[in-house]
Amino acid sequence: MKGSADVLKGRVEEAAGALANNDRLRSKGRTDQAVGHVKQVAETGVQKAKDVARKTVDEAKDVAKKIVDKVKG
Repeated sequence: MKGSADVLKGRVEEAAGALANNDRLRSKGRTDQAVGHVKQVAETGVQKAKDVARKTVDEAKDVAKKIVDKVKG
């Protein structure tokens, strides 16, 4: 979510810089957009890692349960 806000903020800054003919503000806007895109990619990666971790834990629990059931049975 933060990445999207940075991208939007950067677009506004870049546009304001273009309107005001302010290269520094325009450049800051481009930088903020790039930071926002990096954050979005990182957020996606973190979410995918969490999903894989949850799946791995669930599979490990299933295997452990099968082993316990086999030992009891």
